[in-house]
Amino acid sequence: MSDPVLLGVEHLTTVFDTAAGRVTAVDDVSFEIRAGETLSLVGESGSGKSVTALSIMRLVQPPGRIAGGRVVLKGRDLLALDERRMREVRGAKVSLIFQEPMTALNPVFTIGDQLIETLAVHGRARGAAARKQAADLLDAVRLPNAHARLGEYPHQLSGGMRQRVLIAMALACRPELVIADEPTTALDVTIQAQILDLLREMKAAFNLSLLLITHDLGVVAETADRVAVMYAGRIVETGPVRAIFRSPGHPYTRGLLASIPGGAPGERLRAIGGSVPSLGALPRGCPFHPRCPERFDPCVSAPPPDYTVGAEQTAKCYLHAQQSPVAGHQSPVPVTGRQSGARPAPLRMSDESHEA
Repeated sequence: MSDPVLLGVEHLTTVFDTAAGRVTAVDDVSFEIRAGETLSLVGESGSGKSVTALSIMRLVQPPGRIAGGRVVLKGRDLLALDERRMREVRGAKVSLIFQEPMTALNPVFTIGDQLIETLAVHGRARGAAARKQAADLLDAVRLPNAHARLGEYPHQLSGGMRQRVLIAMALACRPELVIADEPTTALDVTIQAQILDLLREMKAAFNLSLLLITHDLGVVAETADRVAVMYAGRIVETGPVRAIFRSPGHPYTRGLLASIPGGAPGERLRAIGGSVPSLGALPRGCPFHPRCPERFDPCVSAPPPDYTVGAEQTAKCYLHAQQSPVAGHQSPVPVTGRQSGARPAPLRMSDESHEA
């Protein structure tokens, strides 16, 4: 029996109202995070991963706004809460580890002051008790000389130490879900490994669920239970991590996996042809079709629905149109040449996947 769903994101849409018009950064995104699991949200820079995290926390700033959908935490829709109740959720029920600790931490307050404030705001501890808990938290994330660090400022710590402080702050109120947005960005390889090990240890020790946002497929392979692949604001494939790596169902996912270095010495790296489209000027149909070596007629007509491609694995790709769309999704265009199992002839492409 699978674990119960802790967080359900349903048809989440986040837009930015610009002078040039409305830009959809998160487009009809849906996924679930079960109790005790790690879901990794993966994709290229600019695909909408961080905006998804900010939308869950309701921290999107103008001109951005959440235009639709639901974010359901244990049966309660966070998007329906007033701001006072939402502040009670942030940090206490769901915490966010920001991508860049130097900008997330306040440079004019000590590490201790910021940890103690987190505990006090949520009524966990005050005074000497809060200071002791703050030192215990720093010790838990293996920050050397934890008690002495309480009096230091962010600039006095290394990048890895600052990231540990952010993890300590995220865990201060024992949340059920932690969202880690690129937690190893700008850290050297050794420190990255230490931070990932720390997240795994803290997840087990505090019985957490984890939404891990990254573009590093190596991190995904080591850490995640399930994967959601994001492209141009949409989730194009989801599934168990082993299934995605062994048998990716979407051409974009296959392109990402093929681009991982690891071939013979001197072998040229493989890359996906073309570039990510502007969110304000997406192509008609599947947003990946201008770069896709397997595109055919339906791909340029309408965005594909989710198709089941394996056990708990779905992909938004007409290559799987012989399967029935996932419940609640209807195929928007007739897909010829697929019902009989025949492979369609791809459209001619001027820029197919290439080596770089």
